[in-house]
Amino acid sequence: MPIRSFLLLTLLFLLSIPVSFAQCEPLYDLVVTNARIVDGTGNPWFYGSVAIKNGRIARVGRFENDCGNTIDAKGQILSPGFIDVHAHTENIFEQPSAENFIRMGVTTLITGNCGGSHVDVGKFLGTIKEKPLAINIATLIGHNSVRSQVMGLDNRAPTAEEQAKMNELVEKAMRDGAVGISTGLIYLPGTFAKTEEVVELAKASAKYGGTYASHIRNEGVGVFDAIKEAINIGEQANMPVQISHFKISAKSLWGRSDETLQLVKDARERGLNVTIDQYAYPASSTSLDARMPSWAIAGGREEGRKRLADPETRAKVVEEMKKSRAEAGFPDYSDAYVASYRPNPEFNGKNIKQIAMMVRGKDDLDSQIEQIFEMYDKGGAQMVYRVMSEDDVKRIMAAPFNMFASDSGVREFGAGVPHPRGYGNNARVLGQYVRELKIISLEDAIRKMTSLPANVFGMRDRGQIREGFVADIVIFDEKTVADKATFEEPHQYSVGFSTVIVGGGIVFDGTKMTGTMSGRAITGNGVGK
Repeated sequence: MPIRSFLLLTLLFLLSIPVSFAQCEPLYDLVVTNARIVDGTGNPWFYGSVAIKNGRIARVGRFENDCGNTIDAKGQILSPGFIDVHAHTENIFEQPSAENFIRMGVTTLITGNCGGSHVDVGKFLGTIKEKPLAINIATLIGHNSVRSQVMGLDNRAPTAEEQAKMNELVEKAMRDGAVGISTGLIYLPGTFAKTEEVVELAKASAKYGGTYASHIRNEGVGVFDAIKEAINIGEQANMPVQISHFKISAKSLWGRSDETLQLVKDARERGLNVTIDQYAYPASSTSLDARMPSWAIAGGREEGRKRLADPETRAKVVEEMKKSRAEAGFPDYSDAYVASYRPNPEFNGKNIKQIAMMVRGKDDLDSQIEQIFEMYDKGGAQMVYRVMSEDDVKRIMAAPFNMFASDSGVREFGAGVPHPRGYGNNARVLGQYVRELKIISLEDAIRKMTSLPANVFGMRDRGQIREGFVADIVIFDEKTVADKATFEEPHQYSVGFSTVIVGGGIVFDGTKMTGTMSGRAITGNGVGK
């Protein structure tokens, strides 16, 4: 047979044999390649890839992905998702995408701060089963909420029975998943609590490995004693202390943050686990009621109205408010801007001095105080207070035991004129304070947003790019990341984030929310005890 015919027959025979080609079987659900990895520990970044499988980080190193879903990071920063240690998101299930947080890289929120929380922690955290979230949620148990349930808004010490009942509520909350206990000692009714009451409740939380997180009793002229009280409570309860939104809000004390920080340093040198958090702005935000003497509004708004209706009591309140302004170094209330006032949205974005002129035709201090009384009578307002020094913000930011927190809720886009921190806090740190001002390094900023808060609140498998850890990941461009929200125009999302991953699911793809709801309820150490 001629050789050509033989080869042709051989080829036809081979082609007739069934051949099964192996299908590509991906080893991982997703691989991010060509990333500069900042792992959350504070170590310098390194080039590499990160593989995700079943919601966890399966591999970290230098490798390619030849099969399956891949994101090319193109040299951008890949870090753990940010943990916001101080949020107010009790209504999170009404806006489950939490877009204002996700779009600045936050993948985990700790709510229940400043003494306010859901008392039934188990029910709150369990809601995620029926109403999934795009973000992870953990909660503290709030002292004010517990005290209100047991004692109302009374200005008095608890009876032995009431103290025991409050202790029981805290212990149950810890067993149901709370990560600690919070206080808001400038708010009703927590402002009426003596140190001894708080110590007993802190001990109830400490039994289950909780952290004591405190909006301290005074952030102005009494800030030194207030810091000492928080440290003392933690020391007596033998538990970690987290001082919330660390600041100096009295102009007369601006520049003395080195002294307030030293109190924390001294405590840490004594072996006490004390940390702090801050938002990256020289302005705070809370209620208008907080500018009134606590005794004047004890018992709730109706009781407050009755006191203000009495001329003698009203005069006493005016005198105390003037004295407070003078001691803090502020001549009036021009630092107090309305974020949200439902009776008259035209007030939103204006300060009390401007509103007094608009409503009353004069803006002296007495007129401003009368305007506050009128707004209090009509239900109060949410405010932004421009009362802090930028130099103090920078000094606090550099402290190694400091973390970042928005002190924000989930924002309804376009509603009111809220503090911009709810849209831009983390991005502002990375853009302004890391890239532009170089107050801290990129790696340290990310450590303070990830592994440090995870350690403080006992999240043992989050906060690092590490094999076996939950795949909460953010990818961003360190050259363009920035906050866009301003005090005048706060409803603007941060920029520079290309991907946000929560529990292995992509929830933000750089242009839009994807609709993926892969958030989880994170519980504390007391569950099952």
